[in-house]
Amino acid sequence: MVGPVPRRRLRRLAALALLLALAPGPPAAWAGQAPRPAEPGPPVRLFTEEELARYGGEEEDQPIYMAVKGVVFDVTSGKEFYGRGAPYNALTGKDSTRGVAKMSLDPTDLTHDTTGLTAEELKSLDDVFTKVYKAKYPIVGYTARRILNEDGSPNLDFKPEDQPHLDTKDEF
Repeated sequence: MVGPVPRRRLRRLAALALLLALAPGPPAAWAGQAPRPAEPGPPVRLFTEEELARYGGEEEDQPIYMAVKGVVFDVTSGKEFYGRGAPYNALTGKDSTRGVAKMSLDPTDLTHDTTGLTAEELKSLDDVFTKVYKAKYPIVGYTARRILNEDGSPNLDFKPEDQPHLDTKDEF
C-alpha cells in the first residue's frame, strides 16, 4: 500500500506536468535532431475599419485581408477567390462575420454583427472559421472593435471569454 504523496513532492510533479504540457514538443536532443530556429511570423496588429478597407483586393501589389470573428486573415494565397472580380471579393477589406455565418454576399450581411443568427448559422460560422480560415490562412491581426470602445478608448471591461461566439484560446 502506498502512502500519501508529500505536498512538496506533489507540487514539483504538478509543476513538471505543467511544463511538459506547455512545451511545444520534446527538446531536439531527446528527438535526436539538431534544434531548428523558430520561424518568425508576420507581425500581428490591430486594424481599424478604415485600415482593413485598404486591403480589399483592389490593388494588385497589396495583400488581401478579411476578418471573421474579429480575426484578420491574409487571404492573398486565395486570390482566385478573393481578388478583384473574384466570387468572394465582397468579403474582403472588412469583418464579414455575418456573411460567412449566413453564407451570404448580400451587402447588408457583410458586417461583424452576429445579432439574430440562428444556432445553425453560428455552428456554420464556427466550422468555417476553424476549418477554412484558421486552417488555410495566416492571422495577421485583429479588428480594433474587439478590444476598443467606439471612441477608440480601451474597453476596460473587455473579456474575451464573455464575447458572444468568440473563442480566442485556439487562435494562436
